[in-house]
Amino acid sequence: MAKEIKIDTIQHLNEYYGFEHLNPMITVGHYSGDPEPGVTTYEYGVYAIYIKETKGCKLNYGLTKYDFDEMSVIALAPGQRVTVVVDESTEKLRWTVLAFHPDFLVRTALAAKMSSYGYFSYSNNEALHLSKDEVDLLGAVLALIEREMKHSIDRHTRSIIVSHIEVFLDYCLRFYERQFFSREIINSSVVEKFNALLDNYIANDIESCGLPSVAYFADKLSLTPGYFGELVKTSTGTTAKDIIAERLVHAARELLNDLSLSVTQVGDRLGFEYPQHFVRFFKRRTGHTPREYRTVAN
Repeated sequence: MAKEIKIDTIQHLNEYYGFEHLNPMITVGHYSGDPEPGVTTYEYGVYAIYIKETKGCKLNYGLTKYDFDEMSVIALAPGQRVTVVVDESTEKLRWTVLAFHPDFLVRTALAAKMSSYGYFSYSNNEALHLSKDEVDLLGAVLALIEREMKHSIDRHTRSIIVSHIEVFLDYCLRFYERQFFSREIINSSVVEKFNALLDNYIANDIESCGLPSVAYFADKLSLTPGYFGELVKTSTGTTAKDIIAERLVHAARELLNDLSLSVTQVGDRLGFEYPQHFVRFFKRRTGHTPREYRTVAN
């Protein structure tokens, strides 16, 4: 039976792993220890970014599993749950964590910027994998944070630490973009599967199931919507939402060329709940209403 651990404060995290408690709002911890085989589910109330270097340690979101056999980064946000599976072959657990409470960012520019770090919503099978140079660079930023945490607190302490956190998060964002480009073959396969799923959906399911969404196809490909969207945009230069819309427009044109179908019937076949929604969608994408398109095309 899986153990359940709630980490809702920095103090709880420090106490659980035995880290020195220097600040109630932020910690940098380095863990190296003998593992206890088994399954543990953690629920987070803080932001936590782990740099992992342990073989034989698996993390799950639901039914999704990933083996961390290389240096990798996992980012967790408040409200998330993650299940850690440690098997008996794991010799030693080694990882570093940067964790901070959301209240630490209140009234800072970084607080408003946090939504731009989409990787906090990625699943564990979408982990960021690091080169040695990238690990060293992140380690250098963490060293600056640790140094400031040990410095006597003054009016500059919080702003300096927050600025270092922002640099750390920005580097992770850069490295994710590098990963999207460097994994071109894998990404191309995902895009090909997406296109095939989209064609099949429009041909067979759209009338009964309704308009397709980015989240639907991300789920079919076992990816989060955020990661899937970034992957498609990086690989094609076009958003997944726009690809879906353009494919719908193409299908709409083909159906509108069949004059035996009314505009309402065309909208129904494409999964639009109301005729006016179809008309607005088509005009926004083509510059013409469906009736105007028929006049021009015929």
